[in-house]
Amino acid sequence: MSLISDRIKELQNLLSDFEKNASEPLFSISEAIADTFKSGNKILICGNGGSAADAQHFAAEFINVFSKEINRPGLPAISLASDTSVITAIANDNNFEQIFARQVEALGNMNDILIVITTSGSSINCIKALQTAKNLRLKTIAITRSKTEVSLISDLSIEVPSENTQLIQACHLFAYHTIVELVELILYTSKGVRT
Repeated sequence: MSLISDRIKELQNLLSDFEKNASEPLFSISEAIADTFKSGNKILICGNGGSAADAQHFAAEFINVFSKEINRPGLPAISLASDTSVITAIANDNNFEQIFARQVEALGNMNDILIVITTSGSSINCIKALQTAKNLRLKTIAITRSKTEVSLISDLSIEVPSENTQLIQACHLFAYHTIVELVELILYTSKGVRT
């Protein structure tokens, strides 16, 4: 029981710090994504392991719908972590470091957005994807922990002030759910604009 209590207390303390650090980036990222959709562009999302599952979840929220009370069309989001044939072909014929960069090269267009989700902030395949996106003039976003390499490369970032992987990932889930909700409000209601 003490482990559960300790983890809940740790998460509560982290959320207070995360709110201070993340509120402005959450709005900025949501506005950037909304602008990207308005201009007819798309977002690409990638990550490894649990972050690969997050990339799929994040894309699904845009393609389907998040807020059940908002009737909207699907929004163009692609998880680069979903196509096992593509991922294994690139990893087998080239190397694992290129699994996302190659897809960005194939699918990304100028003014699309690439979002990388990485708990460590140092995943080489995410870094290479960001570099490729920069070369192709995509906008770039990192969802990560504090003071990471991907944050330095990206145009915008959300950084969780923790070293605890499970708590970082819990905050990542909160972050991308909040982003989708804000994007829907910005695009389809009058509630999403800043006051």
